[in-house]
Amino acid sequence: MQDRLIAIHNLDCPWRPSDLEQRQGRIERQGNMFPEVEVYRYVTEQTFDAYLYQLVESKQKFISQIMTSKSPVRSAEDVDEVALSFAEVKMLATGDERFKEKMDLDMQVAKLKVLKQSYLSEHYNLEDRILKYYPQTIKKYEERIIGYESDTALAEQHKPQGEEKFCPMTLKGVTYTEKADAGEMLLAVCKENPLANPVEVGSYRGFRLEVFYDTVNTHYCLYLCGKTRHKVELGSDALGNLTRIENELAKLPAKLEATKTRKAEILEQLANAKSEVQKPFAFEDELKEKTDRLNALNIELNLDEKDTPVLDTEPEQSDEPPERKCVNWER
Repeated sequence: MQDRLIAIHNLDCPWRPSDLEQRQGRIERQGNMFPEVEVYRYVTEQTFDAYLYQLVESKQKFISQIMTSKSPVRSAEDVDEVALSFAEVKMLATGDERFKEKMDLDMQVAKLKVLKQSYLSEHYNLEDRILKYYPQTIKKYEERIIGYESDTALAEQHKPQGEEKFCPMTLKGVTYTEKADAGEMLLAVCKENPLANPVEVGSYRGFRLEVFYDTVNTHYCLYLCGKTRHKVELGSDALGNLTRIENELAKLPAKLEATKTRKAEILEQLANAKSEVQKPFAFEDELKEKTDRLNALNIELNLDEKDTPVLDTEPEQSDEPPERKCVNWER
């Protein structure tokens, strides 16, 4: 039968957008033999229909923001729990135009409050970054810059000499002037120290050498220790390891420039954050104006007062016998 549906007639409005989607999905579906179908929705002026469709609209906007990630906020409150007071039902029944204005203001004020909450959250986040994150990050980069400058100068003071472009390497108190001998000894020293904790084994070009075993990647590594540490991953080739050490030292000037650039970017971000944190909420005046008007409407429509609950004045019946009160006598 669903393959031959030509029109759907919605006589009422459900409470959830998914119910409307479910209804329409019965007719707008693959396999329907008609290229075009008709969808009818029936509403009556000055009735509860207007409120129901407005409620479904607000829920669908909430759902669309979450599902499409286009919301300007980081969090949203549940909108399913909606209750009408007796006064609101009365205004719906009478068709008072002020109630329509009130419903519109309710949505606008709620949206503005969400925007303000997002603004305040971002504002507090900026204040926290200005006070903590940016100063700590700048200090960290300044320390790195000092370390890279010192290590770059140290590497320049001990440049490789000779045809092999190799400086003498000291391992276990013995200085090796031949490149091949130094490479073989470095492999032997690594095998003698199969520990994850770095162990100092010698020096090269003014840097202390520390070796350790990387248990995660299962290979040996070496630290070049100057003002800062520089990690070198070692392999099984003796001469190849020496080349890796030289390549790491050759990267020092580039690391220095990259750190200076990163520090400049953080300083710029700090300046922008200080500028942004001074900006007030853009819709503050609009929020105040609409909130005042909403409060005035609530007073006019007597919606500012809580509904008086109807209580049963008769005492509740209990199956338990009444407590017997007596005086305790002592003999």
